[in-house]
Amino acid sequence: MLSLGLIGLGAMGRNLAWNLHGQGIPLSVHSYDAAEAARFCAETVAPPFAAASLRELVSSLACPRTVFLMVTAGAPVDAVINDLVPLLDAGDIVIDGGNSHFEDTRRRVAALGAQGIDYLGVGISGGAAGARHGASVMVGGKLAAYEHTRSLFQALAAQCGATKCETWVGPDGAGHFVKMVHNGIEYALMQLIAEAWRFMDEGLGMPRDAQRKTFEAWSSGPLASYLIDITAEILGVEDTPGVYLVDVVSDRAVQKGTGRWTVEAALALGVPVPTICAAVSERLVSALPARGGATVHAKSGKAGDDWIAALEQALYASFLTTFDQGFRLLAAASEAYGWRVDLADVARVWQGGCIIRAALLADIEGAIGSGALLAAPVFVARLVTAETDWRRVVNACVEAGMTAPALSSALAYYDSMRAARLPTSLIQAQRDRFGAHGFERVDRPGRFNGPW
Repeated sequence: MLSLGLIGLGAMGRNLAWNLHGQGIPLSVHSYDAAEAARFCAETVAPPFAAASLRELVSSLACPRTVFLMVTAGAPVDAVINDLVPLLDAGDIVIDGGNSHFEDTRRRVAALGAQGIDYLGVGISGGAAGARHGASVMVGGKLAAYEHTRSLFQALAAQCGATKCETWVGPDGAGHFVKMVHNGIEYALMQLIAEAWRFMDEGLGMPRDAQRKTFEAWSSGPLASYLIDITAEILGVEDTPGVYLVDVVSDRAVQKGTGRWTVEAALALGVPVPTICAAVSERLVSALPARGGATVHAKSGKAGDDWIAALEQALYASFLTTFDQGFRLLAAASEAYGWRVDLADVARVWQGGCIIRAALLADIEGAIGSGALLAAPVFVARLVTAETDWRRVVNACVEAGMTAPALSSALAYYDSMRAARLPTSLIQAQRDRFGAHGFERVDRPGRFNGPW
């Protein structure tokens, strides 16, 4: 059986350790924080070997050695690698299970590969609970190294139907890129749900218990997903008798950077991801020190099943267009970097363990191989059905002064993607007028300038 050295015993690291140790995988652990390591051992029944140093950790492992890093992304990963690599030999494997930027992973794959050491960049989604009980695992790096260590990923992965939610997505930084896009989609879905909740709260004046019951009902329909489930749970929690926790939580939404990285990567690859961008921007707005005075929003006065059904349709269509943006970005990166990512397989492993797991992904898995999701037969009719209600909800938000940047951007994206002609023809003429950049024509090939 493959032995493993695990470095880093924070929330994710210790839960991964408990998961693997509980399944009988030979494990040695180490933390740069001695107190963290001591706490882990005190909380663990029959704890694994706790190495006092990296050298002791490496010495405890069978060759070829496999070392799993669960440390903070960025400079800390490089610092651990610098300490670790002199202790390793050619043929050893280093696994980075944190949220590293994919370009950092590509750099590390090349640098360690030059020394004969395989480096796997692994996206792990599911939070601490997923790490403990089953996560979605997206592996990038050399295929042979993945195959050698696959038993670890199988042990960590959630079960979904007959398969485990783990896969090799491609070489070098592919695993961390897929996880980054997962997180970008996560940002957007969370923002969409927040806007739907605001519509219930401020637009319809629904009491908290009715909001909770609505999300509970949605969790067994087309919107069934982990994020809908936990939203229903959150809306039922009281801070003190009669005061709901959500009402005392600050609206300042922080972020760790993966959503921003998704937007930056999309811009670099020329892929539109407006709903993900809107979600990132709204978090930035929420963090501004001053946002003006309080605003009283007009209630629609139309609370009831009609508006709730419309809101469900709007949210479903917005979820779908968000996934379309994410999968288009994955396809573009796969082509640009030569990764050959299997998009259907990504949809499969996102169906269990991860934060964005949703019933919708089963249909996406079946449809993604035929091309753009929005044109897939399984979705076309649903979008047509949802369209009128989608517009009603967005219009109601605008009229009431309730900003809904994610819902609005998702609808605008849908309209733009199916438009036979966009007004960007005028932009091309403008660019030629002030900069002589030239333009293409619709009636004959070539590049032309106007008579300015």
